[in-house]
Amino acid sequence: MESKLYNQEGKEVGTVALPGAVFGVPRNNVLLRQVILAMKANARQSSAHTKNRSEVSGGGKKPWRQKGTGRARHGSSRSPLWRSGGVTFGPRTERSFEQKINKKERAKALALVLSEKVRRGEVIFLDTLLISSAKTKDAKAMLARLAAIPGAGDIMRKRKNAVCVSLPEHDTGVERSFQNLGNTLVTDVMNVNPLNALQYKYMIIARPDASLPLLEKRMRVKKEFKM
Repeated sequence: MESKLYNQEGKEVGTVALPGAVFGVPRNNVLLRQVILAMKANARQSSAHTKNRSEVSGGGKKPWRQKGTGRARHGSSRSPLWRSGGVTFGPRTERSFEQKINKKERAKALALVLSEKVRRGEVIFLDTLLISSAKTKDAKAMLARLAAIPGAGDIMRKRKNAVCVSLPEHDTGVERSFQNLGNTLVTDVMNVNPLNALQYKYMIIARPDASLPLLEKRMRVKKEFKM
């Protein structure tokens, strides 16, 4: 399995062999949906909080006597039946939306997304990615040159979540060049997750000779035993 290799000028300079365990996985929508929903749930913050009857202020005195008034008996104005009283079964910050994701499932989901993007021609492999000036205009000019690649025109036209740039290692110059472009994301190959890969239409993988072995390593999840 091979794909075309380009340089920063958008010109084809050769081919790159793609590992089947990363880019040749058949579709599995059930697994992918399960992992994506779990990742979104784990990122969800429980900020809504209501007070129950023990937390609202006031209500220490019995509103009226128990008998003889003709009205219903009440012991406190903090009751959920009263205006400004406590809330019954309302949202609380203690609630956790966390869902468990197995390592193998997460790795398989990433391979599913990358495989589908390769089949659609939405992955661009660059032999190198170097922007020494660390200027936004240089990063934008490079994307404009890459937009000339067949099928990659939306890199410049898409206003949100256009491209995810994956590097084999941390590069401050490249990150600073893209940080002012709101439709791009720069990350390390080891930190790419299925959600980011799915959110961004295109993916640029720089230096595949160093990046692809790291992706293969992520697919080899060893089983851990607890004694």
